[in-house]
Amino acid sequence: MLLQNLSLLALALGSYAASVRPASSEVTTLDASTSKELLALHKKLVDIESISENELEVGIWLASYLKDNGFTVERQEVAKDRYNILAYGSKRDTTILLSSHIDTVPPYWPYYYNKTTDVIGGRGSVDAKASVAAQILAVMGLKEEGEAKFLRDDISLLFVVGEEAGGEGMKAFSAWDKRPQYDIVIFGEPTEGKLVCGHKGILGFEIHATGKAAHSGYPWLGVSANDIMAETLAVLLELRQHLPWSEKYGNTTMNFGRIQGGVAANVVAETSSAKIATRLAAGTPKIIQGLILNATKEIKARAQKDGGDLEFDWSGNGYPPVDIDCDIEGFEKLTVNYGTDVPNLEGDHRRYLYGPGNIFVAHSDHEALKRTELEQAVLDYRRLILQASKMEPKQQGAGKGSEQFEL
Repeated sequence: MLLQNLSLLALALGSYAASVRPASSEVTTLDASTSKELLALHKKLVDIESISENELEVGIWLASYLKDNGFTVERQEVAKDRYNILAYGSKRDTTILLSSHIDTVPPYWPYYYNKTTDVIGGRGSVDAKASVAAQILAVMGLKEEGEAKFLRDDISLLFVVGEEAGGEGMKAFSAWDKRPQYDIVIFGEPTEGKLVCGHKGILGFEIHATGKAAHSGYPWLGVSANDIMAETLAVLLELRQHLPWSEKYGNTTMNFGRIQGGVAANVVAETSSAKIATRLAAGTPKIIQGLILNATKEIKARAQKDGGDLEFDWSGNGYPPVDIDCDIEGFEKLTVNYGTDVPNLEGDHRRYLYGPGNIFVAHSDHEALKRTELEQAVLDYRRLILQASKMEPKQQGAGKGSEQFEL
């Protein structure tokens, strides 16, 4: 299924490159009409609030936009009123897939464009509606006539829901028995315009401590769930200094994201809980689980002896560090600490991760990027398509050997 005629690709990109103006502070990266279309598309996407589980409106609008621009569009139902959007040209089984997500984190922040500073902001302006808009314009820029039509019709677009809330959209697409198989998948996330060589894994879990309520004036009549939790977190504070690490990804980190317990200061707490996210630089979720359980087993035993308990809920996302292809010349490279949909799409395809904007401002009240970053991403996605298509298809099971790491 790999593209057969790379000279056609070169011709296609050559015709596009002719429309690019010389770099200067006085001109845009793209020609005026392409830049105008890109900014309008990006604005509309950001204008429509699409916090996870509320992606219906933006999905309906995006599907209509893609149809109006010559794509065949399918909607895959993920849950009630939640749909992934798959778009392609004259054929459904394509070599290349470009993908990003249309959901955002809360809260919603309205779109703005400061023409003086050339800064564009709003919720999702970086993560990841900048990637969505740039990917679409990158593909739309391929002409529908002559040799370039061959390239456009060998590319599909996939925009999923729920990436910010566990990756349910991509997981549903991966499990869909009607989905095509691809040789190359290019994922869009904010990567500073650099090519990502991998990202940390994750283990999300909850801790639940139970005790026995009593009047705080007579604490010996109860069992404090907060005391059990405090002991547990103290042990984990020490443990997180000794978790697996690697040269590539650095240290495994553990964040105590939310802690809550008890009902009042004068009541011995009957329940206490904590939500924790561990970013794995090495090892696997199973290995980290084992270390945690071993470190807290004495606390659990004491709690049970006193009439309480300590339990762990491992039902959250979990996967080891994710190595990603970055064998493309001309791009700066980096690794990142956040999670993506890359591991949620199963298969033996080559996988690349690239996008405009910086993760440091994503999810914040100052989420924004420069117009030039958005425009450059259109050109870079085009370059990724061309160069990645020259690579040999991955061998089945390649890159799944044992991992080297340090404790």
